Amino acid sequence: MAHPHKNAIAKMSASSLISIIEESKMTYVRENLSISLHESQVKLLKQVKKHDKSHHKKIRIRQFEKAEKTDLFNLHLELYLKKYKKLAEKGLVEVDEAPNNGLAYDCSLTDEGKDILDEISCLESEWENVVGVGEDDLEVLRNLALNSFEISYRHKKKRDFIF
Repeated sequence: MAHPHKNAIAKMSASSLISIIEESKMTYVRENLSISLHESQVKLLKQVKKHDKSHHKKIRIRQFEKAEKTDLFNLHLELYLKKYKKLAEKGLVEVDEAPNNGLAYDCSLTDEGKDILDEISCLESEWENVVGVGEDDLEVLRNLALNSFEISYRHKKKRDFIF
């Protein structure tokens, strides 16, 4: 018997298909992860790793210096700090609220945070095998990602990398 959603999926746009695939991956990771994390916490944890790289840190400092410090900006700053503190409560990151680098706060991964990111990476690879991602699929996805990246990059560049 065919899957009950086969006909609906056959008529979906690329955007809808990508959303289904992303949701499946995130669901698989969260269901099998040794710690309970919300989807946004998984993404934020990955951002901490990315932002810890020296060239990314330099960009963040430059962005922070250029940003207009409005009430809305400060509100967003507080909201993100609150999200990082929740990860800190789980022992995954350390939050420095007075870094000596020009930022309002900075975060770094703890050893446990690094272990959880490794676990997430393994689960994502496992998910690829479960859903049957092959080499041909990877090539198509790489091309889509490259084309997609250009759109995002041009937008960020136009905004002088201040988001």
